[in-house]
Amino acid sequence: MSEEEQNTQSEGLLPIDEHEEIVSEDGRKVRRRGIYLLPNMMTLGALFSGFYAIIAGMSGNFGEAGWAIMIAGILDGLDGRIARLTNTESAFGAQFDSLSDMVSFGVAPALIMFSWAFAPLGRLGWAASFIYVSCAALRLARFNVQLGKVDKSFFVGLQSPLAAAVVTFLPWVGYKYGLEVTPLVAYLCAILTVFIGFLMISNYSYPSFKELQFKGTVPYMVFVLVVIMLVVVAQNPHEVLLTMAVVYALSGPIKWVYKKRPAKAASLEVSIKGSAKKSSSSKKA
Repeated sequence: MSEEEQNTQSEGLLPIDEHEEIVSEDGRKVRRRGIYLLPNMMTLGALFSGFYAIIAGMSGNFGEAGWAIMIAGILDGLDGRIARLTNTESAFGAQFDSLSDMVSFGVAPALIMFSWAFAPLGRLGWAASFIYVSCAALRLARFNVQLGKVDKSFFVGLQSPLAAAVVTFLPWVGYKYGLEVTPLVAYLCAILTVFIGFLMISNYSYPSFKELQFKGTVPYMVFVLVVIMLVVVAQNPHEVLLTMAVVYALSGPIKWVYKKRPAKAASLEVSIKGSAKKSSSSKKA
């Protein structure tokens, strides 16, 4: 063992290798040791919230599970933004965030929905839950591969936090109003869970809010609208948040259909004109 390795081992309190990354600074490769604390603490908080949501959901406390997923979503949105604002982005943070998302927005919603509605369905219930978890994993894997290569103004496929909001807030609202989970309700929830899972791996485009800048000024009316929105959400958070999540999830397919209609109409018009020209030429002949 070299003297350098001995010094490296003596620096640590525990026999755990120090994290190192090769980063580019001023056009040259630099070896950086350690991890950034603030953004990764946000990610850790999101991971804890997702884990707590699983415990609460499996215990039948769907109210606390819903709040935990909402907190996880807020923290997930903050960690990346804080990292960009403080120039503390790292490969470790990106991977840690992805793993946290898998727990909070992949495993947790599936188990919460299973605990609330899928138990009577037997194998069909866990199959629906597994499809959702698999789609979340595929969505996150595709996002990691495309990181830094796609337009940041939109997402390809429904974001996992929004998918988790739909799947988790439904039991949240149902638990609040004491909705009885009949076989019909269970089957409808299974269909919804699978559908939301497929939206995550779809090619539908969804607007991204990553380009919003908080450093500059905004019109005064924008701030007033934010206050009004917060008041509306505070009045009935369960129903309003579920409605907002469902509307956003459906915006992708609706926008896709809306864009396809003019294209189909144009192609139909071209085919009609072509047929008319052929018929007129045949009459002349």
